[in-house]
Amino acid sequence: MRGAVLMARALVLRHHDEDHPGLLGEAFASRGYELDVVMMNERAATPSVQGYDVLVILGSSSAVYDREVEKAWFGRELGVIAEAGELGVAVLGVCFGAQALCLYHGGDVSRSPEPEIGWYDIEAVAGVELESGPWFEFHFDRMTLPANARLWATSARAVQAFSCGANVGVQFHPEIDDQQLRDWLSSAAQSARDFGHDIDDLLAETARQVPAARERAGRLVELFLRHSGLLA
Repeated sequence: MRGAVLMARALVLRHHDEDHPGLLGEAFASRGYELDVVMMNERAATPSVQGYDVLVILGSSSAVYDREVEKAWFGRELGVIAEAGELGVAVLGVCFGAQALCLYHGGDVSRSPEPEIGWYDIEAVAGVELESGPWFEFHFDRMTLPANARLWATSARAVQAFSCGANVGVQFHPEIDDQQLRDWLSSAAQSARDFGHDIDDLLAETARQVPAARERAGRLVELFLRHSGLLA
């Protein structure tokens, strides 16, 4: 097994200027990982995972089943996932990133009749050391897992976590803190309002959650690294 030692490297794909690895980035950095955060969109060059130990894919306002998005850049992102598989680089997918993993491995992603926005508890399956949360959710789609995936956690509305080989996908946002949410809501506040949230209350609740969420994100990263054989 490879140990998570100093100068291990993680490539982080983001899809918007306002996206940050946040609490996830802190967790990887505290475990000896150097993070390179790069943009993946229609204007960006396709990155390579060569020389990296981990690939992290963050969320997006796009849908993985949008054919125009696939033509513009998502098809290239699926190629990055394929390269990670060829090189033995473990992938941690978050929200859109989890849906990308699901689709890549043969599953299905579709519009959900019940989106989730806010802080939710989830239910881990027996034998999976994933905490119930609360975890932050901001998604409008849901996954149907491929046959070769292992379900890790679910909720009443959606699959919440799974593994497929060394790769792990989570529908929720373990990276979230109040500053990240504030940046998102600069363009997506109406979606939260339409869902019934008071924006000030949601930001205040998120700020209260940050200390505990930071600890949960750290334990999630450890779980991912153990599962992927990167941590003894």
